Amino acid sequence: MNFDDPLIRLAMVLVAGIIGGELVARIKLPKVTGWIGTGILLRFLDQYLRDSHKVDIGLSPTGVAEFGPYMNFVLGYIAFTVGAALHFATLRNTGKRLGLLLLCEAIITPTIVLLALSGLGGMETKPALILAAVAIAGAPGTTVLVVQEARARGILTRTLVAAVALIDMVAVGAFEFIYAFSREGSGMSSLQAGFTNVGLEFGYAAAVGIGCAGLALLLTRTIVGPAFLGPTMVAVILGSWGAAVGVHTSGILACTFAGIAVSNLRHDTVRSTEAYLHSIGGVLFAAFYTLAGMKLDFGLVLPMLTLVLLFFLGRFIGKYFGAFAAMQIAGVTKPVRNYLGLALLPHGGVAVGLILLVQSDPALKDISDVVTTVGLAALAINQLLGPSGTRLALQKANEAGKARPRLLDFLDEHRITVGITGKDKKEVVEGLVSRLYATANMPVPQEEFLQQVMDREKDESTCVGHGLMIPHAVIDSEAKMEGVLGISADGLDFKTPDGREVHAVLLLATPHNERERHLEILSAFAHLITHDENLCEQLYHARSAAHAYNVLHADEAEELNYFLEEAIAEVEADSAADEPSDVKRDETSESAQEKSEAP
Repeated sequence: MNFDDPLIRLAMVLVAGIIGGELVARIKLPKVTGWIGTGILLRFLDQYLRDSHKVDIGLSPTGVAEFGPYMNFVLGYIAFTVGAALHFATLRNTGKRLGLLLLCEAIITPTIVLLALSGLGGMETKPALILAAVAIAGAPGTTVLVVQEARARGILTRTLVAAVALIDMVAVGAFEFIYAFSREGSGMSSLQAGFTNVGLEFGYAAAVGIGCAGLALLLTRTIVGPAFLGPTMVAVILGSWGAAVGVHTSGILACTFAGIAVSNLRHDTVRSTEAYLHSIGGVLFAAFYTLAGMKLDFGLVLPMLTLVLLFFLGRFIGKYFGAFAAMQIAGVTKPVRNYLGLALLPHGGVAVGLILLVQSDPALKDISDVVTTVGLAALAINQLLGPSGTRLALQKANEAGKARPRLLDFLDEHRITVGITGKDKKEVVEGLVSRLYATANMPVPQEEFLQQVMDREKDESTCVGHGLMIPHAVIDSEAKMEGVLGISADGLDFKTPDGREVHAVLLLATPHNERERHLEILSAFAHLITHDENLCEQLYHARSAAHAYNVLHADEAEELNYFLEEAIAEVEADSAADEPSDVKRDETSESAQEKSEAP
C-alpha cells in the first residue's frame, strides 16, 4: 500500500489518536494525555517497522513535517482563544492575582531551574539560562482543553485560563532577552541587544495581530454578514500567523494579540469563532496533539536522564511555589493557593517553538544538542503528566463539573463589587448600573435602564430586610438575564422593613422571557437570609469579589444557587411520580410559575 499521500498519513494519525484518547478517557485521564501518548507510540512503531521489516508507513518525524501549516493553524487558534480570554472588563477583579503570579513566574521558576541545572547538574551557564527561560512557558492549548473537558468553572479556573497566555508572553520575553544575550556574548552591548530583541518581538507581534483583527472587524461592520463572522476570524488567525512569519516574529504572540484585540473591541465575535470551530474541535486537537507526541523522542532521555529529571523537578517546584507565594500574597482562598501551581504543570507549544529556534541557529550550535535533548525530553514527561495534574487541581478545588447553567451563573467574579458606598439609594444603584454596563452587552440605553430601576424603587422599596436590597427592572428584550452584586461590610443606612442596614445590593436586569427565573432568584435569596445566618454573614463580610463568588457558588449554598438542569429534572421526576416535593427549589419553581402570571 502506498503511504505517500499526506491525507492517508493524517487519517492514520487521526484515527490512532481518537482511539488512544478514548481508551485513556476510560481510566479517567484527560484525552490529551492519550493523544500525546499515542503519538509517542506511533513514532516507536514507525521506527520498529522500518528497522525490522523495511516497511515505511510515513509516520517518522520527517514524514509528518509536511503537516507544519496544520500544526501552525491549531497553535494559532489556541493562542487566539487564550488571548480572547483576556477580556479586560471581565478581569477587573483578577488584576492583583495575575500581576503577582506573573512576577513570581518570571523570578521563582527560572531561578529554581537554573540552580537545579547548573548547581546540581553541572550544566554550563548558557544552556541552563535558556532552559530556565523555556521553563516559564506553559501549555495554553492543553490547559484550555482540560478545563473544557472537566467542565470547570470557578476562581482557580478563571485565574488559570487568564494566566496561561500571559505566562507564555513572559516566557517569550525572557527567552528573547537571554537568546540575544547568548548570541552576542557578554557586556553592555549584549544586554542592550537583549532588551531590543524583546521590544521588537512584542512590537511587531502586536502590530501584526492588532492590525489583522482591526481589519477583520472593519469588514464585519461594513461588508461581512453575521453568518460569516466565524470564517472571518479563522482568516484573522491564518493572516496573523502568516504575517508574523513574514516579519520574522512570533506567530503565537501575533495570534494572542489578535485574540486580545477582538475580545476587547467586539467581545461577542469571540463566541462566534468558538461556536464555528467547536464542531471540528475534536478533529483539530486529536490530530494536533498526536502529531506533537510524534515529535518527542524518549530515546533521548537515557543519555541525559539526570539533567532531564532535574529540569522537570526544578520546573515543577518553581511552578508550585511561585503560584503558592503569589496567591498567598494576594490573599485568595485556600483551594486556589494550594492547587494553582499543580494546574500550571503542562508544558507545550511555545516551549517547543523556543527549543527548535535554538536548534536551528548556527550561532548556538555548541549548546543546541543539550538544550534540545533536555528540553524536549522533560517536555514529553510534562505533557504526559501535566494534563492529569491540571485535572486533579480542578477536582481538588471543587471546580470540575461546575460549567453548567446555575441560578446565579451571571454573577461571575467580575460582576461582584465589595466595599460599595453611597449617600443614598440612587448613588449606589448608579454605581452598580455602571458596573453592569461595563461588563454586559445590554439591549437598552444605560440612562433608560437606570430610570426604570429608580421608578420601580419609588413605587415600592426593594429593601427586603435582613440586610438585602434587590433593585431591578424588566427590560423589553429577549436577551439573557444580567446582574451585578455590590457588598458593603459596613452597611448602608437605608430605610428597611426591619431597620437593619443594607449589606448586599443585587441589581437585576430581567428580560420578559426570564421572569420565572427572576422570581426564583427573589425566592431563593429570601430563603437564604431567613434560614442561613452563617452563609449570610459570610457573604455580607466577604473580603473580596473572589471570596463572595466562592460563598455564592459553594456546595453549602445549593439552596440559593443550584444547577438548573438538576432542578428541572427533579421537578419532572416529581411530576411523573405525582408526589409533592420536599425540596426547597421545587417549591421555588412552583412559586415562580404561579407568580409569573402576575403583573
